[in-house]
Amino acid sequence: MTAPVFVVEQVPSGPEFVLEGPEGRHAVSVKRLHAGEDVVLTDGHGRWVEGVVQTTEGKDRLVLTDLGTVHEEPRPAPRITVVQALPKGDRGEVAVETLTETGVDAIVPWQASRCITQWKGDRGLKSLAKWRNTAREAGKQSRRVLFPEVTDAMTTKQVAALLATADFAAVLHEEREYDSEPLATVGLPAVGEIMLVVGPEGGVSPDELAAFADAGARTCRLGRSVLRTSTAGTAATALLLGRTGRWA
Repeated sequence: MTAPVFVVEQVPSGPEFVLEGPEGRHAVSVKRLHAGEDVVLTDGHGRWVEGVVQTTEGKDRLVLTDLGTVHEEPRPAPRITVVQALPKGDRGEVAVETLTETGVDAIVPWQASRCITQWKGDRGLKSLAKWRNTAREAGKQSRRVLFPEVTDAMTTKQVAALLATADFAAVLHEEREYDSEPLATVGLPAVGEIMLVVGPEGGVSPDELAAFADAGARTCRLGRSVLRTSTAGTAATALLLGRTGRWA
């Protein structure tokens, strides 16, 4: 079992460190860590250090010792970004959670034309904060030290501009009339940026498909079954991680 991960603003170096606040409470009162157990401290941006629990104080202070060398997680190649159309209800957080656990590097919330959910005003800001917090917590749970970036929500025009910068971009689409290619066999770059677009429950509109095609995106399919928007990105990411050797 790998050591539990806790997030700090700045990864410490030195003989001793006190983990307190919400993370300290989680370690002491929820995880119930004891002296001698290993932990990992990370900033979520790739820097991390191992330490050993020396003692606990109260309900929210964990005293760590034997801090090792601060490490820098190498950036994965190729980098995988999923453009996720906004699902209904809490399905968005489900998508973010499973994408993070699987190993995606960035998530782009997309306000597609057929999305029932609309991110506007304070509601949009709260929803974005939920996605980012979900990515953070899922990153900790899955023992990652480099958490995925969750960008601001984008329009179709902004997504098209983003796709144009990718080394490989694909829109997941099940209809064969659009000459979709199997994602399992399509050619992939060994380095650079891979971007996948996952549409809403109502599908990607013809205008959106055209805009993404103009930006250089291909149309790909996963298989015979049609996955929900909250699971399609995770399945596709897992496939790509295997094909590119990142899961080797």
